[in-house]
Amino acid sequence: MPSNTTASSGQKPGKSGRKKGRKARLFLIVLVLAIIGGIAFGAYWSVSTVRASFPQTKGSIKLDGLSGPVNVKRDGNGIPQVYASSDEDLFMAQGFVQAQDRFYEMDVRRHMTSGRLSEMFGKGQVKNDEFLRTLGWNRVAQKEYDTKLSASTKKYLQAYAKGVNAYLKGKDGKDISLEYAALGFSNDYTPQQWTPVDSVAWLKAMAWDLRGNMQDEIDRSLMTSRLGPKQIADLYPEYPYSRNKAIVQEGAYDSVTGTYARTGTASGASSTAGTGLTGNTEAPAGFQSQLSGLYDVLDKVPTAVGVNGNGIGSNSWVVSGSHTITGKPLLANDPHLSASLPSVWYQMGLHCTALSAKCQYDVAGYTFAGMPGVVIGHNQDIAWGMTNSGVDVTDLYLEKITGEGYEYDGKVRPFSTRKETIKVAGGASKTIVVRSTEDGMPLLSDRDDELVKVGKKATVDAGAPDRGDGYAIALRWTALDPGNSMDAVFEMDKASDWTEFRKASTSFDVPSQNLVYADTEGNIGYQLPGRIPTRAEGDDGSLPSPGWESKYRWTGYIKQSALPYEYNPKRGYIVTANQAVVDKDKYPYTLTTDWGYGTRSQRINDLIESKINGGGKISTDDMRQMQLDNSSEIAKLIVPKLLKIDVADPDLRQAQKLLEGWDYTQDSDSAAAAYFNATWRNILKLAFGNKLPKELRVKGQCLNVDRVDTTGPADADQKVRECGERDADQAQPDGGDRWFEVVRKIINDEKNDWWQLPKTRTQKATDTRDELFGRALRDARWELTAKLGKDIDTWSWGRLHRLFLKNQTLGTEGPRFLQYMLNRGPWKLGGGEATVNATGWNAAGGYGVVWVPSMRMVVNLGDLDKSKWINLSGASGHAYSAHYTDQTDLWAKGELLPWAFSDKAVDKRTSDTLVLEP
Repeated sequence: MPSNTTASSGQKPGKSGRKKGRKARLFLIVLVLAIIGGIAFGAYWSVSTVRASFPQTKGSIKLDGLSGPVNVKRDGNGIPQVYASSDEDLFMAQGFVQAQDRFYEMDVRRHMTSGRLSEMFGKGQVKNDEFLRTLGWNRVAQKEYDTKLSASTKKYLQAYAKGVNAYLKGKDGKDISLEYAALGFSNDYTPQQWTPVDSVAWLKAMAWDLRGNMQDEIDRSLMTSRLGPKQIADLYPEYPYSRNKAIVQEGAYDSVTGTYARTGTASGASSTAGTGLTGNTEAPAGFQSQLSGLYDVLDKVPTAVGVNGNGIGSNSWVVSGSHTITGKPLLANDPHLSASLPSVWYQMGLHCTALSAKCQYDVAGYTFAGMPGVVIGHNQDIAWGMTNSGVDVTDLYLEKITGEGYEYDGKVRPFSTRKETIKVAGGASKTIVVRSTEDGMPLLSDRDDELVKVGKKATVDAGAPDRGDGYAIALRWTALDPGNSMDAVFEMDKASDWTEFRKASTSFDVPSQNLVYADTEGNIGYQLPGRIPTRAEGDDGSLPSPGWESKYRWTGYIKQSALPYEYNPKRGYIVTANQAVVDKDKYPYTLTTDWGYGTRSQRINDLIESKINGGGKISTDDMRQMQLDNSSEIAKLIVPKLLKIDVADPDLRQAQKLLEGWDYTQDSDSAAAAYFNATWRNILKLAFGNKLPKELRVKGQCLNVDRVDTTGPADADQKVRECGERDADQAQPDGGDRWFEVVRKIINDEKNDWWQLPKTRTQKATDTRDELFGRALRDARWELTAKLGKDIDTWSWGRLHRLFLKNQTLGTEGPRFLQYMLNRGPWKLGGGEATVNATGWNAAGGYGVVWVPSMRMVVNLGDLDKSKWINLSGASGHAYSAHYTDQTDLWAKGELLPWAFSDKAVDKRTSDTLVLEP
């Protein structure tokens, strides 16, 4: 059992933490008043209950299993740097320390990945567990651990689990986290031992949220109920390769060797085998309702790192020493993920006291609580960042059900089945049957009764098999095949050069990420890794495919040696921000049809080129300032048109004048940014949103629309009342850079059909762009009057664009007083959608912040101790710790903290030292 050998209090906030300390004391006073008032589930919660779980950060603790002492040095923000003399001790200590700060978060994560949320939170999570069990993340993780991972990786996972369990030993729930004290009032849940598979499974959850174009696949099919093929094509325009540069600009695919080379022969772009250069044009009629039901299921699945697969983006770029003040590379990264409390990231350093075969790591950066190693960061030789590549690694299949099997190439094949029993806190267990095809595709439609009903009624084309007992929806996804991504984490953490880094990347099966690289020798690089499928000719994965024909199954995977990369490009920098990886004319394989449209990436390219072309050298602070760029690219396109519109109404003219002389910067105090974004939101709603099917529109938005399923001539002009069905942060049009491109394509076509609106009882018809823009200006004026007041001098973007940080379990669905205890905010933010400072909002649903730069870092390869970093929240997951949100104010202001790495620099910043003793 862990035991204290030196008495110690918990963490002591330094000077920078005193303000937070006062705020924490205020919350404690409120809590005590709540107790006196008889709230808190009618139980007595003392201050000691709140403080019971705070970690010991000074003195010493004995841990069984260590081979030698381990020092844990925390700075004034509670960020730990761990020092050990063996790899196993290092990762055991990492497990112990992360559990000290974040075990509740870790526990929730593993219950999510294993489909066991009902064990913690009761019957309200049964549907989620059913879906997660159907996907089988934990089963795949177990197979990876048993059959795929290297012996050293398993050893590190075991050491990490040993450290977590050393922390848990002898502790009750209330000793671990305030949330367990709350859960204890409603059920008798007790945390279980940590296992290595719990860590491996987290990569599956991350891969799910970064899974690629599955949402676009669903949305395109849903659109067919109300829009024709040309209209849908209008809403999914081609990537603008000539305007927004791809990541890889040098080198080419070598058709002779079948590899990607820094310089290549013919690109092989004419090759069609496995390219999927053309795609299906429409989904089977009636399939829309099935997909709507599937969307409802997907939307309820808890997010791991993103907004259920939507809006996931990131920025990462690297500049070579030829363009920097230091003469060595600078590397920046800021992944854009859903806002959560605590942050999805945990900052940490893992240091061997002496590098040797016995102890191989000297690395620091951003980790996931619950998983050993560093995911993004730097070691003593190299640095790396990541952005989501967006490559298409998922496909949906419509399966023909016949009896106990499914039809495939004219024959009926049996399903593979398994039973899953879901335990429910405070209720009876539930057993489900999971059905999968022979090639491992689970039937997602089994998890939704409405999907089954609609599947029996679905209409398909004449070439499809008879309906029989109905159709089902199955999922093919690379992450459901065992891989060895966990190996890649440890290999990258100790890589010393480009060759070793690239070799490590070959193990990074899922999720496929853009990897950006720099080293202390002055080299920079980029690598696309991942297990990326090839498809038969005629199938590009953009729409669901008929599962009853083998020609639609995947044909293989792109060879690792054929994946695009760059190394020391002549231009001297590399930018990744979810744009196209490589020009489609230079590569024979279809990586996806749904890239981000490159608005952020091109802005970063322009900022770098502006500095270089001006004869300047780029500094660490220049990189930070680029991360904070708030420029609105869509405003640059639209505002000149808006200012040409004649406005007679004096109140409306007063608002329009805000846009005169505006520099298109979306600072939090900008009234012009508030008015423009409200106008943009209304342009989207009028031109596109009101014309989309209800399955894509926001809940509560009801319209009178033409009937689609008319039964005869008498119904031809009949209108029906139809209400939107999507949550506000998931609806369309979301206003992202796909919509920038949609509008850019038609902006100069003043009489395009999209600008036309019919006459209603309260509104005149619009026939031109300017008529619709004028109406949007007016609607925006009155919307902001209602939200912010009539006096435009009080308007600001930050008043609309606010960030709330919420505990992802009890902070969203717990009792109101508990939400008050666990949640924080709001913060008034600048930035916006498809802006480098990507504080995302959904234009269909409102202005609130739905995803953010979840961390920011700038690594200085000339002097690693001069690197900078920041997290969205703080190191601690304990609601009243001084380090719960002590970085958030700095993050919101765009500031970065010093990032000490060397022993001397770490010692200088150390506030607390804990010794873990064997």
